[in-house]
Amino acid sequence: MDYARIRAIAEGLSEHTPDTVRGFEISGDEIVMTMSPSRPHEFIALRIRQQLDQQLDPALVAHTGGEVEDASLGTLRRPDVIVVPLAVFAEDTMDPFHPRDVALVAEVVPPSNHSNDYVEKVHDYSAMGIELYLLVDPRKGTIAVFSDPGPGSAGPRYRGRHDSTFGEPITVGPWTIDTSEMRTYPSMG
Repeated sequence: MDYARIRAIAEGLSEHTPDTVRGFEISGDEIVMTMSPSRPHEFIALRIRQQLDQQLDPALVAHTGGEVEDASLGTLRRPDVIVVPLAVFAEDTMDPFHPRDVALVAEVVPPSNHSNDYVEKVHDYSAMGIELYLLVDPRKGTIAVFSDPGPGSAGPRYRGRHDSTFGEPITVGPWTIDTSEMRTYPSMG
């Protein structure tokens, strides 16, 4: 099925979803409905954005929200945080961001469906050529920085990966994220 048709189906489905559904993502022939994130999830995304805001060149902006789409790959993602040029962010359009304009994507792993962030999004973001992917996992208190997207024997992949744990500062390209305020998810019991 072609991407335009899949996107039209996803848009139609999103018109009939409950309020707890935040939106949708598309990867190949798969439509993933995304739920509204929890408060701890959003707190981490907020802190990442705030820290990036203090370090970014004035020509760049960190944004919690937005869609990144590469129709040629059949991919639409909704990262928790993105870094894009201010001029691109300010464009008078309803179109999603193109991956070529995205300097960084950050995802905060939800309590469930973690394989989406660890497997599918690692593949999709590297295939899109997004230079930096910051993956924060509050389930385990870990952070991974993926870099250097390029070809691999099994298809596109990130050739660089640096792992850390909450409490340690981590370098993400030219920026540093202080993870001391990040917390693991509270017990659900």
